[in-house]
Amino acid sequence: MLTNILALIAFAAPAFALNNGLGRTPQMGWNSWNHYGCNIDENLIKDQANTLISTGLAGIGYNYVNLDDCWQIARDSNGEIIADPAKFPSGVAALADKMHSMDLKLGLYSDAGTATCQGRPGGLNYEKIDAATYAKWQIDYLKYDNCNNDDIDPKLRYPRMRDALNMTGRPIFFSLCEWGDETPALWAPTVGNSWRSTGDIQDNWDSIMSNLDKNDQYWNISGPGQWSDPDMLEVGNGGLSTTEYISHFSLWALIKAPLLIGCDLTSMSEDTYMILRNQEVIAINQDPLGVQGHRVSDAGDQEVWAGPLANGDVAVVLLNRGKSDANITATFSQIGLTASKASVRDLWAYKDLGQFSDSITFDMPSHGSRTLRISPASSNNRKYNKW
Repeated sequence: MLTNILALIAFAAPAFALNNGLGRTPQMGWNSWNHYGCNIDENLIKDQANTLISTGLAGIGYNYVNLDDCWQIARDSNGEIIADPAKFPSGVAALADKMHSMDLKLGLYSDAGTATCQGRPGGLNYEKIDAATYAKWQIDYLKYDNCNNDDIDPKLRYPRMRDALNMTGRPIFFSLCEWGDETPALWAPTVGNSWRSTGDIQDNWDSIMSNLDKNDQYWNISGPGQWSDPDMLEVGNGGLSTTEYISHFSLWALIKAPLLIGCDLTSMSEDTYMILRNQEVIAINQDPLGVQGHRVSDAGDQEVWAGPLANGDVAVVLLNRGKSDANITATFSQIGLTASKASVRDLWAYKDLGQFSDSITFDMPSHGSRTLRISPASSNNRKYNKW
């Protein structure tokens, strides 16, 4: 292990911050892991990509198609990573060409350790050759996991791949999957375009709420080019109700989380499609101001989450985490407005609700939410110093 540490230190010069121009808004697309795990091949990937196109989801921003673990199988005599020929007989470069011909982007998965979480070849000590290979294949995105890491500080391991990617000259979105172990919000913004703030998400309410809470701690660190990541979407995987999936999606949009679909697009329900295609909620996530929404009021199971938008509006999610229906009130002062009057729009009803004074109150079902866009009567009544 000492040899590995010394090699990492030696690699670090010259070290420089990631500056690839990517991720000015949170990444959007599809990832294979949540639904398929290791059971992927090139035909499955093409089917998902074709569905992104045919449903119009690609046209509203879902343009990364990301292979997670198990696409790779070995290294050749020169150390270059080899895609599993049984699963990807055409090769990764051909798959990237196919995605690009569809105006989509291809992402790959690797690991900042000796092996991936599923035991495939990792990237530790192969950073330069892997980065060069990914650039040669015209890869657009790299998710970099944290298994089998020899107990080496991630602040040494992850910058090594950052620098290797930068040296290729190809802009590749760098997604750190360090699980939030070493407070990545305090160092990852100079290393990657996004960093995992949590462990792996599961398709249940408690997991989603737990990741939401963990991600909220350093809400003011995120911004254009650098996003806190509470893990991928579970919408459509069947473990939650439609009401709960709407809350999940709304909150991920508000907190500027990556919107990476994790279900089988080819068999998604109408409710799943309805959630994923809501462009008014997506607009909150993709707002160019790039301020991560956060919890501004906590009354037990009744919470108010809010964040400012580029045009002076405020995005608000009223969340009922409890097991019973409840009224939730948000005062204008809580969400950063000094105006006494403001117009309110419900983003799931696609409806303007009219003008409200000083506060808003709505009844919410168990695990339900209300996603609102609130416009102050005057642009002078926006209290920016709250954020």
